[in-house]
Amino acid sequence: MNASTTARRSRIGLVSGGLGAYWPQFPGLLPQLKLSARRVTERLAAFDAEVVDVGFVSDAEEGAAAAEKLRAADCDLIVGFLTTYMTATMLVPVAQRSGAPVLLINLQPTEAMDHATFGTGEWLAYCGACPLPEMANAFERVGVPFRSVSGHLEDERAWERIGRWIRAAGVRGALRKGRHGLMGHLYPGMYDVSTDLTMVPANLGGHVEVLEFDDLRVRAPGAGETAVAAKLAETRAAFEIAESVVEEDLVWAARVAVGLDRLVDDFALDSLAYYHRGLEGEIHERLGAGMILGSSLLTARGIPACGEYELRTSLAMLITGRLGAGGTFTELQALNFRDGVVEMGHDGPANPTVCARRPVLRGLGVYHGKRGWGVSVECDVRRGPV
Repeated sequence: MNASTTARRSRIGLVSGGLGAYWPQFPGLLPQLKLSARRVTERLAAFDAEVVDVGFVSDAEEGAAAAEKLRAADCDLIVGFLTTYMTATMLVPVAQRSGAPVLLINLQPTEAMDHATFGTGEWLAYCGACPLPEMANAFERVGVPFRSVSGHLEDERAWERIGRWIRAAGVRGALRKGRHGLMGHLYPGMYDVSTDLTMVPANLGGHVEVLEFDDLRVRAPGAGETAVAAKLAETRAAFEIAESVVEEDLVWAARVAVGLDRLVDDFALDSLAYYHRGLEGEIHERLGAGMILGSSLLTARGIPACGEYELRTSLAMLITGRLGAGGTFTELQALNFRDGVVEMGHDGPANPTVCARRPVLRGLGVYHGKRGWGVSVECDVRRGPV
């Protein structure tokens, strides 16, 4: 299997353009616009994105050729740089054939032109706003969704907005190419958790890999002592170990965590949701109860893993993680009417990256409502903007 796609960089297709009829009339205009296009390429690449720059188009034929290049590039987002006036027929094929969302950017050279000294050629370099309504009208009529950002080349406000769209495109890419593990079975009676697996690729793309707990069973018990010792060292560095933790349970959780790492690598998973009930302490019950540590460590690595077979939650955690916010499985619990507070939390895997301090690993003799025993994670979520 290939490596996980979670860390895949956003692939941004860039096409810049202007009306070719201007070039013989104003010989200095095209070189200036191409200089602006190079600056846009530099700024886009600074977002840790792979930029597929198909160059500068001046007429419908060049636009069609650019459309074919971008179609083959399989981009997550198409950026159309409107450097000056250009006709809609130059960009409509790009938008129609790429299969990716479109962002139109109108970034003039500076904050404002120098009206006292500018002639028509210099003025045209500031006319990226001119074709924007035309593009919007044409895109709406051919059924292509788009967004737009206006500003100037060094306008940080505009680049902040462009950066948000690039991060959103990264989420789209992670979902479109993602492989999402679903292991075990539904927690009995949780109708709301039941997911039609076909709806995931239908709405988000990607693939749902249906796994058996036996896929973990054949990987966990055979974990070598060196690998288990390394996982225990990782655990002690990442967690505060409470006195309630039984050493035998901790070693078992580390062994399961090594098995989970192998499972994720073997199936190239970008996310994982799981649940298994088990019975009377047999291996499947012990595996299900031993998942919390390994799932928390996977989530900290950017491969969200959650319990209760909650595929919706593992997908949501992948999305928020790619946006830089992180996330962890949380449920509404009690209502504190005295202080006006909704109390929330969850027992099971946590996301150490959103914790206010080192999370605590605690030993539990009972997992309420679930079979098994072992170690669980307790953490306080870091305060900050929502």
